[in-house]
Amino acid sequence: QPQGGNPVPVGGHTFYLGNLEGHRAALTLTGIGPANARNTTRLALSHFRCDGRTTITGIVFSGVAGGDYIGDVNAAARWTFDGKHYVPISHAMKLVAEQVQRAHHYRLSRGAHLPDILCIPLNPDTGPTVTLTHAPTFKVGGTGLTTDPFDGAAFPCVPGATDVFGCRPCSATNVTPKNPVSLLQSLLPFVSPSFFSGYFASESDPPGKFVSEDNETGEVAKVARRAGVPFIGFRGVSDGGGDPLHLPGYPFSFFVYQQISADNVGAVSSTFIRAWHDASSLDGTDG
Repeated sequence: QPQGGNPVPVGGHTFYLGNLEGHRAALTLTGIGPANARNTTRLALSHFRCDGRTTITGIVFSGVAGGDYIGDVNAAARWTFDGKHYVPISHAMKLVAEQVQRAHHYRLSRGAHLPDILCIPLNPDTGPTVTLTHAPTFKVGGTGLTTDPFDGAAFPCVPGATDVFGCRPCSATNVTPKNPVSLLQSLLPFVSPSFFSGYFASESDPPGKFVSEDNETGEVAKVARRAGVPFIGFRGVSDGGGDPLHLPGYPFSFFVYQQISADNVGAVSSTFIRAWHDASSLDGTDG
């Protein structure tokens, strides 16, 4: 959360306003899937405005994803939905990310702690750890893939269901409660066996073809580009090689390694934001 962390409810969503690495920031969880990512980004761009224009001068998106090695952090140079059409990130942001990569002023952890799956306020550095077989790295470049396992539907957040399926970060105050009846109605399309078998199916793409595979980043990139706002996406690998426990893959590896992936991508994202001094001078049309 940004320093201050003032929660602002907007259209059934919560944004947390404050200062982050010297910048005024609005942080939020987009929710799972392309529809939620698109709707949340549009909501932010339409709400935070002055004199008819958005006051958002840059979008930095971060999260966990599939990739080559668990714990790695990737900033794809472009995003695709089908392997044929591409949405590039901001060229200026890419240059700054490459400077961050070379300077290496961040710390990537190799020791994985179990995640706080119950939103219990415990020290994240307590409990058993496992050591990844691969030393995590940060790389800029390549192509990221965003897919939609929900066929255009918006997967609903579930109050109290941690910061994975929930409506807020574990440490934040919930200011957007969900009506129980509307929650049940919105969950109905996602309870069929066919949905779960499709969502948890392994990727058919060969390893290394995409540096990151997720369900949100490409959609945020597309909305940002259409709005003329500079965008970059950072993804920590929670599902990939280097698993010392030899788990059967997604979703098991996700729930075990999401914490170290989130910690590592957070370290890189914060370092990037600290280095992003001149965002207000960019118009977002630089490609």
